[in-house]
Amino acid sequence: MDKLLEVKNLTLKFKTDEGLITAVEDVNFSLNRGEVMGLVGESGSGKSVTAKSLMNLNAANAIYNPESTITFNSTKQEVDVLSLKRPADLKVVRGGSVSMIFQEPMASFAPSINIGKQMIEQLQLHNDISKKRAREISIEMLDRVGISDPSQRINQYAFELSGGMRQRAMIAMALSTKPSLLIADEPTTALDVTIQAQVLDLMKDLVKDFNMSIIFITHDLGVVAQTADRVSVMYLGRIIEEGSVREVINSPKHPYTKGMIAALPRLDNLGSPLRPIPGDIPSPLERPPGCVFNTRCEELVGDKCSLNTPSFTNFGETRRVACHLYEDGSDN
Repeated sequence: MDKLLEVKNLTLKFKTDEGLITAVEDVNFSLNRGEVMGLVGESGSGKSVTAKSLMNLNAANAIYNPESTITFNSTKQEVDVLSLKRPADLKVVRGGSVSMIFQEPMASFAPSINIGKQMIEQLQLHNDISKKRAREISIEMLDRVGISDPSQRINQYAFELSGGMRQRAMIAMALSTKPSLLIADEPTTALDVTIQAQVLDLMKDLVKDFNMSIIFITHDLGVVAQTADRVSVMYLGRIIEEGSVREVINSPKHPYTKGMIAALPRLDNLGSPLRPIPGDIPSPLERPPGCVFNTRCEELVGDKCSLNTPSFTNFGETRRVACHLYEDGSDN
């Protein structure tokens, strides 16, 4: 398959008054064109920091490991994202070949500027086109994402639209530059269930129509099950399990993934109690040694989990798990 993105040895620390804080540690993954990847984990797992790294968008106090590489294969050239420094060069991965949508569009749209002006401005920033043509493209995209009467809606402000409409307008703006990769950071969290389903269906259709790849960041395994081809589970800055959606949802291997699935409400037994994962995710300032999940794990392998970082065990070509339970070759 045609590989679009490859991330190798991504380790990122933030320089703070308290010292260096590790936000992402030794993350590796790749993404093919037309593939949807789910990045799942609790708040504080490093999902958004990883996503922002793909566009070199993290704050100025971010320090990357020298061995970290993010390679993006655009239609014209292979781009080493972390080597891009000048704003003019960064336009390739910031709204050009890569676009990002967020969970709350009101934080992305300027409240005092109508959505059309913002869409036109970013189109002209990335393309040598007239204002008239940029407006035509913007109206076409608003219509494509299901916004009624787009020629009138384009003149409205974000606060005049409903939550679902704002999210659709945000998707339209992200897609108007025809990116190869769309990063969706919790795009349905603020929406009610029916609107959420519409947005998810829309994104699945767009993948087919544009042959676009999506990285879907969420803590909701139900959303991933509906949208993604493949899923990577993150905890405290590390990827601890990955595989196809069917494999991970139907047969989770890492104790953390098992805990996340067990914590979901069961529609077939509404009287059953919820089973939360015990404890809380540690602060990045207090990262535990060994396996990052060892402070909450109910399947510890002696002292090994608190002393040694587990290596990945492969199960077939697409499935791997970082857990001491499987290092002896067993399949628990």
